Amino acid sequence: MDTVTDSIPTASTTSESKDDSESFTKVKSKKTQKRKRGQDGVDMDTEEPVASKRPQFPPISGDKLQGSDEMRKIPVPAHRYTPLKENWLKIFTPIVENLQLQVRFNLKTRNVEIKTCKETRDIASLTKAADFVKAFVLGFQVEDALALIRLDELFLESFDVTDVKPLKGDHLSRAIGRIAGKGGKTKFTIENVTKTRIVLAETKVHLLGSFQNIKMARTAICNLILGSPPSKVYGNIRVVASRAAERF
Repeated sequence: MDTVTDSIPTASTTSESKDDSESFTKVKSKKTQKRKRGQDGVDMDTEEPVASKRPQFPPISGDKLQGSDEMRKIPVPAHRYTPLKENWLKIFTPIVENLQLQVRFNLKTRNVEIKTCKETRDIASLTKAADFVKAFVLGFQVEDALALIRLDELFLESFDVTDVKPLKGDHLSRAIGRIAGKGGKTKFTIENVTKTRIVLAETKVHLLGSFQNIKMARTAICNLILGSPPSKVYGNIRVVASRAAERF
């Protein structure tokens, strides 16, 4: 009787092992898969691509190349209406005569509208005219803003004093005073050393100049906002300006 009882569990264990072996599937190793891929790549067709003919398009006339007329609108704030009216002839002449564009001041929308026409030769002149009018609206003199039309390497940049350091009340007014200086001395010094033009409009700072010069002026103004004394800022600016002059 003992022998019978011992043989029964052995049969069950063998059946369980067979079921486990059937339930598990063999997974191919990655090495064998890579080898098969390499062999398949060897058997691929290596035919040379057929040279296609280059398409030939007829020349396009200048009118079709320009497309439809484009327009730019520059909003004018209320405090710049009078200066715009007084200097309108100085703004109007270079845009119409030199850039061959159409310009008008829309009294209803209070925008300066600049539009291309048939006489417009260069499409980029529209962007130059828009930057010129925008610079005047921000507060720059007409003579300084005209440089945006004559030169291609000039840019406009604006930032707020509170972007550099969140100041309020008297602290904000003192920071603006440090940028301007007594009688505008500090601002004029930064302008002359960095060869830029700076406009202070409440908490806004507008810069006009080349990319490298704007970077120097912006660094100096940020140091003044953070509390550096003007004498230290002057020294740093002169050192950087002299290094830039030696490079070029």
